[in-house]
Amino acid sequence: MNPPKPESPFALFLDIDGTLIEHQAHPDGIAVDDELRDLLVAAGEAVDGALAFVTGRSVAMVDRIFAPLAIPVAGLYGLEHRLTPGGRIETADEPEDVAAVAEAMQREFAEAPGVYFERKGPVLAIHTRAAPEAFDAVKASAEAALARLPAGYRIVAGNAGLEFLPVGALKSAAIDRFMQIEAFKGRVPVFIGDDVSDESGFAFVNEVGGVSIRVRPRGETEARHTLPDVAAVRKWLAEAILACPVRSRRSGSLPVTDPAG
Repeated sequence: MNPPKPESPFALFLDIDGTLIEHQAHPDGIAVDDELRDLLVAAGEAVDGALAFVTGRSVAMVDRIFAPLAIPVAGLYGLEHRLTPGGRIETADEPEDVAAVAEAMQREFAEAPGVYFERKGPVLAIHTRAAPEAFDAVKASAEAALARLPAGYRIVAGNAGLEFLPVGALKSAAIDRFMQIEAFKGRVPVFIGDDVSDESGFAFVNEVGGVSIRVRPRGETEARHTLPDVAAVRKWLAEAILACPVRSRRSGSLPVTDPAG
């Protein structure tokens, strides 16, 4: 079903990879164009600052990608946060057990071209987009390694790889946290994502009467609406901004750029 344009004041929660930007073979390979930066600035103004990224990337990585913007963000599936534009960043370190698993698996797949490891504090991502034939071996090794981690970790397999995640790393919890702060409170949440890790966010948004949108869905999804690709996401956002109700323009809500940038 095509996503509706919200008629009430709404908050925007956006995944990044596969949603705003096309996936790349290597996680560092993405680039942000000026058109997307301008779209995000306009979106932030349209919703009085109630705009946040909800992503598996770290906050530091998001800032490097989107510089000079400093948009509120839940990174590492909510294990890291910056709740206000340019505000204090809550970070998460890499536990020794996760480091040991990462190092062992990196040694195991050192000769496998196209398998990339992304160590993000308590989250370990293994990308196989450039080596789909290696996915089954990576998954089998990861499942064996999971037994070496303390209770409270799980493996989530996505579109092109998998991640070791703490059980508390949920996009639903990240969105809920944002909905408790002033800029977002009382608004209809809109969440757009494209992967398995976004499903908890879709379910939460549905429960509170929001709009859930999955990009390029494969199989069953909790999202009630779909879009076919990144270009369609950007088009929908632009149209939603134009259809946005009269804004209150709360003082201090508009800047989404880092003054230091």
